[in-house]
Amino acid sequence: MKRSPKIFRLIVMAMMIALGVVVSPILRVEGMCPMAHFINVVCAVLLGPWEALICAVLIGIIRMLTMGIPPLALTGAVFGAFFSGLLYRLSKGKLLAAVLGEVFGTGIVGAIVSYPVMTFLWGKEGLSWLFYVPSFICGTLIGGTVAFAFLTKLAGSGLLERFQNQLGSESYVTASGILESSISVAAIGVISYVVVGIISSVCKLESAVFIYIARGALIVFIAAAVIYYCVNRIKAGKNKNGKRSENSL
Repeated sequence: MKRSPKIFRLIVMAMMIALGVVVSPILRVEGMCPMAHFINVVCAVLLGPWEALICAVLIGIIRMLTMGIPPLALTGAVFGAFFSGLLYRLSKGKLLAAVLGEVFGTGIVGAIVSYPVMTFLWGKEGLSWLFYVPSFICGTLIGGTVAFAFLTKLAGSGLLERFQNQLGSESYVTASGILESSISVAAIGVISYVVVGIISSVCKLESAVFIYIARGALIVFIAAAVIYYCVNRIKAGKNKNGKRSENSL
């Protein structure tokens, strides 16, 4: 029996909502929820902007009702989910555009909207318009880069396009190239740097060792990404020239 794309979409949406509700609190710190941004980008790419928005809204409402999370559960997710899907569609399937949409939607728009919501509706004092911008951007960078690496791997194996076709979503030829793979490697360094910084800040660890560890991880992974890019570009150039020589013969 042929599976209906509409039913499959509803099943995937339900799974992503359940995953967001269960996993988000595990990897959450005050004002930042990286897993929510991971789910936003994955939903946006697999399902589209409107479905990603619905998932973000439902996850936020459930978390607010069952866990006592403030309205940041909504303002810190819904805008990023929509902009991630929108930029992914407008860019014709660029995964980096989906991540940038999440960073802009949550890190800028959502963070600014959070100020009046938390001040006038939640009664929290001492805030400013840009109060949530740093933490929101850090969260989107962590969740977004993990989602980028995950989706890049799916695209490289052809599974991403297959899933999109089964879901009845817009699909694009998104096989991962040298640049995308290099960005994925560098993203690991960015995540390591941010995570170590958050841990040292939350635990109030002032030792310089943590600073050196964070910077060392960032430098090592960025250097590895640059080397990977250069080596594979050279290989690709040699293969291209070899094919031209064979064709000329």
